[in-house]
Amino acid sequence: MGHKVFRHIRRAGSELIKALGEQGVATVHEAQGRTGLLRPYMRPIYSTATLAGSAVTVSCQPGDNIMIHAAIEVCEPGDALVVVTTSDSTDGMFGELLATSCMARSVNGLVIEAGVRDVAEITKLNFPVWSKAISAQGALKAAAGSVNIDVVCAGVLVRAGDIVIGDLDGVVVVKRETAADVLKLGTARLENEVKKRRQLASGELGVDVLGLRAKLLDLGVEYID
Repeated sequence: MGHKVFRHIRRAGSELIKALGEQGVATVHEAQGRTGLLRPYMRPIYSTATLAGSAVTVSCQPGDNIMIHAAIEVCEPGDALVVVTTSDSTDGMFGELLATSCMARSVNGLVIEAGVRDVAEITKLNFPVWSKAISAQGALKAAAGSVNIDVVCAGVLVRAGDIVIGDLDGVVVVKRETAADVLKLGTARLENEVKKRRQLASGELGVDVLGLRAKLLDLGVEYID
């Protein structure tokens, strides 16, 4: 296909993205049938980081960040950069200067299956980042890649315009076309959890609240006094 930068992508509505972000990674992951969760090595660089945005996908050569610079030009406010490399890399391909550029363009955050550097400075900027590694090893700007193509990030297919949710539990991706349905399922799940939380707080046991006694018997569990 060659190296391409697709300038225009379809995005979900901002209110829908915001609502999914408020539900959080764990709820969204469960609501969409336990799918879309990036591998657990993708961690936020600071614990209070949260993210909800439309994916602008970036495919880079390992250790080369020129395509991240190219991607920022086509970002719109509220987008989230999702960066992958064509082979394994832990080089620090994103640092304080790129974070500053992203914030000037109102980019909501970054998910990068490689390394980041200048973590203390990025944290001070309060720019949300999830990465595979932290490394002071800098990046080159010499090899072409692509922007807004389908990529696989930490085991999950991400298409430009999909919704990316991040928090301390990790990162989950929601297909743009199914986002409204996922939001409804997540809302129902949260409402159900309110009742369960109240029951558990009152001292009821999880085996009763969740109806697990019959299942334990079916599994052959024997209670002995």
